[in-house]
Amino acid sequence: DIKLKKCTACYLVRYCSVKCQKEHRPKHKRQCKRRAAEIRDELLFKQPESSGLGDCPICCLPLSLDPQDSSVMACCSKLVCNGCEHANMLREKKEFLKRTCPFCRHPVPYSDAEIKNNLMRRIEVNDAFAMSQMGKHYYNNEGDYKSAVKYWTKAAELGDMEAHYNLSVMYRKGVVVEKDEKKELHHLEEAAIGGDVDARQNLAKVEWENGRWERALKHWIIAVNLGHNTALKSLRDIYTKTKGLLSKEDFAAALRAHQAAVDATKSPQREAAELAREELEKIKLQREREVVAGNLSL
Repeated sequence: DIKLKKCTACYLVRYCSVKCQKEHRPKHKRQCKRRAAEIRDELLFKQPESSGLGDCPICCLPLSLDPQDSSVMACCSKLVCNGCEHANMLREKKEFLKRTCPFCRHPVPYSDAEIKNNLMRRIEVNDAFAMSQMGKHYYNNEGDYKSAVKYWTKAAELGDMEAHYNLSVMYRKGVVVEKDEKKELHHLEEAAIGGDVDARQNLAKVEWENGRWERALKHWIIAVNLGHNTALKSLRDIYTKTKGLLSKEDFAAALRAHQAAVDATKSPQREAAELAREELEKIKLQREREVVAGNLSL
């Protein structure tokens, strides 16, 4: 029996050989492109159950979209919420223990060199998240954009959404790589499919500027449903300033979904961590004021 192979772009037809596929290509090309675009849109506009950040691996609650509300554990490539990290810190303080990762109990690194070594151990086993974080380290801490792009490219190949988003920024600005709108859009779409809400917001802006308002609204609604505040502001502006594009019912549904997404990230432990952070900021600010006043020496 001959095993027929599907067209990998549209999945509509099957071929007995490469020769058969090539001969049929001129007749099939237009239909194939149309169906491939439809499949891509089905994937792109599917509402994710949660953002690409996922859940905290300890308390299993959705992670907040605010990067200040969680910390990267370079030792195990986990993103841990401040609530769990704060609770772990209090436990260690009470029991006079050394600081460790709240997830894997690896000793907490105290220098950039230690963080880098931890990331490299994860990279050696093809950890996409660690590669993405290493790219951020080179970009933010060392100003080595070439190495950043190298790590982000590898991480993106392994499916890391944040790496895709960062590459989209590089292709838009033309940093290290040449400016390329097609590659920028490709990486934005891949990041959005992976649940990156910032990529979704950027895609909405691109579609809006190009006059594809319905597609832009779809992107904004998906981002709002995941709790993205900037997307909510954009959606509110459209509802109040542009009549007819967004119905009252759709806007109300988006507001409810946004609130539900935000509420899902709350917990008593996270609220306690936020209060502790605010108190620390107050103490720091007071100390700075006293130093300026000359009451304390640096």
